Amino acid sequence: MKWDAPYEPNKWGWVATQVEEYEASGGTEANTLRDTGLPIMIMWTIGHKSGTLRKIPLMTVEHDGEYAIIASKGGAPEHPGWYHNLIADPEIRIQDGPEPKDYRLELLSGDERQMWWDRGVAAYPPYQEYQDKTDREIPVFVAREV
Repeated sequence: MKWDAPYEPNKWGWVATQVEEYEASGGTEANTLRDTGLPIMIMWTIGHKSGTLRKIPLMTVEHDGEYAIIASKGGAPEHPGWYHNLIADPEIRIQDGPEPKDYRLELLSGDERQMWWDRGVAAYPPYQEYQDKTDREIPVFVAREV
């Protein structure tokens, strides 16, 4: 099973620590973006080059059991590294609480992308600032439970 792949913690120490604390507490601790109070979830992917398990804390943008995955990278000119993992393998896990669940991603465009983008900005307003400072259209995926 792919989720048994060796786990490679994030190179940024605070991110690795947050994932560890979130998982150890079943999502009751380390479940916000630093001191903002805004909720996060943990997304699991498999590295498209390394084959290792990666766990990334992301802003929680949820609607009717589906989640937006917004590849903002703070408005950097390039996509985050994990974006390429999602393109290579759209099967992910999301932990939003005590237990992770399996999801399948769809890269959005048009009206559906705009609807999920608006939900993302409502949940985390800096997303709009990130879009304003980059020339790339920030990718938006929707995760639907398998």
